Amino acid sequence: MADLNERDAKLVQYLSEAYGKERELETALQAHILIAGKGPYKKRLQQHLKETKAHAKAVERRIKKLGGGGQTLQTAVGKLTAAAKGPLHAVRGDGEAEKMLKNAKTEYFNEHEEIATYLAIETLAEKVRDFETAKLARAIRREEERMASFLQGQIKQLTGAVVREDIPAAQRSATRPKRKPKAKAAAKKRPAAKKSRPRKTSRKKASKPAAKKSSGKKAARKS
Repeated sequence: MADLNERDAKLVQYLSEAYGKERELETALQAHILIAGKGPYKKRLQQHLKETKAHAKAVERRIKKLGGGGQTLQTAVGKLTAAAKGPLHAVRGDGEAEKMLKNAKTEYFNEHEEIATYLAIETLAEKVRDFETAKLARAIRREEERMASFLQGQIKQLTGAVVREDIPAAQRSATRPKRKPKAKAAAKKRPAAKKSRPRKTSRKKASKPAAKKSSGKKAARKS
């Protein structure tokens, strides 16, 4: 590797990390494709494997153009790591749907790691005015984002398949508790009690005081 200035050395460092990750994921994707059943998921994995290989080649070319190279050791480490993971992916989980679900979750995690890696490369390249590297990182990042979006939907579908595969239908719907009748509804059902009217108390008419007999006698005497 030629002597690089600080700018190019940092760019090569970040690109080399991305290159190692791409090579690692090649082996992991190949293992996942073998497990995946026929359908859109398997086709998308095969398509993304081609994209991953293309990413690695494009990044390698950019590293060499910047004056870097000698990534053999890092590539070997990435492949060994992925090769160790591959057999584990093939046996984990009880059913086929659960195996694919766990693989999809791993792929989803890896895609977001790559998105972060290329976002950092893109930003770094823009800051140091290396627009060719920034353009490459942006293009790869967008492809990784599309794959992550696909995997998000796939995780939902595969989780549903695990439910159908492993959980009896009788246990999928929760039994609803019986609703207690509301107080108003219960009151309507009960016969309305007759309201007892209060009895009217008869008021005795106040008797006028009787005229004094004496006054009548006096009047007769005068006449």
